[in-house]
Amino acid sequence: MLEKISETFSDVFRTISGKASISEKNVEDALDRIKIALLEADVNVRVVRRFINGALEEAKGEKVLRSVTPGQQFIKIVFDRMVALLGDERQDLALKGTDTQSVILLLGLQGSGKTTTAAKLANMLKNKGRKVLLAACDLVRPAAVEQLAVLAGQVGVDIHREDSNDAVQVARNALARARREGHDVIIVDTAGRLQIDEPLMQELVRIRDAMSPVESLLVADAMTGQAAVDIAKAFDEKIGVTGVILTKFDSDTRGGAALSLKSITGKAIKFIGVSERIEGLEPFYPDRIANRILGMGDIVSLVEKAQEVYDQKEALDLERKMSQETFTLEDYLDQIHKMKKMGSVKSMLEMIPGLAGQIDEDRIDLQEMKWEEAILLSMTKKERQNHLIIGPSRRSRIAKGSGTSVAEVNRLLKKFEKSRSMMKKMVKNKGAMAKMFGGGNP
Repeated sequence: MLEKISETFSDVFRTISGKASISEKNVEDALDRIKIALLEADVNVRVVRRFINGALEEAKGEKVLRSVTPGQQFIKIVFDRMVALLGDERQDLALKGTDTQSVILLLGLQGSGKTTTAAKLANMLKNKGRKVLLAACDLVRPAAVEQLAVLAGQVGVDIHREDSNDAVQVARNALARARREGHDVIIVDTAGRLQIDEPLMQELVRIRDAMSPVESLLVADAMTGQAAVDIAKAFDEKIGVTGVILTKFDSDTRGGAALSLKSITGKAIKFIGVSERIEGLEPFYPDRIANRILGMGDIVSLVEKAQEVYDQKEALDLERKMSQETFTLEDYLDQIHKMKKMGSVKSMLEMIPGLAGQIDEDRIDLQEMKWEEAILLSMTKKERQNHLIIGPSRRSRIAKGSGTSVAEVNRLLKKFEKSRSMMKKMVKNKGAMAKMFGGGNP
């Protein structure tokens, strides 16, 4: 995500941080490059002008030019202004307690990803102990209700759907059902259009008035850049927007929407869609996104992702198996599944400081992981638990079942043997993994 702009910032910072002293000309040149990068990223012109002028005024002062570490001071100024641009602090949902109903109204144009986002948000809130009801109020788009029903089943939450043409009445009935059955959060999936029109807005106003939402969240496609900002302004004028969810953030190589929204509309970005998976919705932290944009990585988010997948006991068990060389192909398959839950390999690599904007997606061999998973799934549990029993006939059967060759099965087994030896060498300090995943000895 945001590869183009990250690459420019990384280059600028490498150049300026390598100087023992910097001049006003150095600062001006660096900010000129940053200005061009922001404009090419489709950031609003007024936002770019304010950002550059403010940074230039501060960076030309004595604080930077006469500093012992002028490069670092300059980077800090740019970082602080980038955080301010993105919204200063994380803005969470303004939900009521679990003893009453909190309505979240999702707004947006058709194709922005409202229905999928509704399910992702439901999944996130369910995992936080909320009892969620999805309200299918998009009665315009064909199959929208059915799509939401399928997603509700995947997430494991209730859905309110009706054979009706009156979205406002469906919304009222959903609220009544939530009160009756004890749901404390109702997420309302509303209709969209290819463009904003008056009938759409009138329907949304009536749904808003009928349900009194605590949040009216605009779901916008990050890849539309400045168009997302204009859409946010239009919805806010008619309905009243409390925050924004940017979808397809993982595919946004520019960043214009994310970098313009808060400054132009005053509305905070609350969540970002980072994959198509049901878990692919993340809280928006301005400082962490600023770190990623500026090429500084985001280790905090990376560790949090790991903590969501591993608990302390699992980490200790894994460490023990690695140190004793009892790590099996069953464990290997489990690690592949856990990595997939954490997100794409590319997105995880981008969280490591220094790698943002430096990753060539074509050089990441995702296909190999898919083949390995297919081979492992073609084995019996007994074979995965003891790879030594996998002789020539079994290898032939596994290759046929996974659509691979015996040579590829052999390569996986050799790689696994080598990995087990390396793991034992890696685990030198007892409890190292346990500390990473949340504490010391149990």
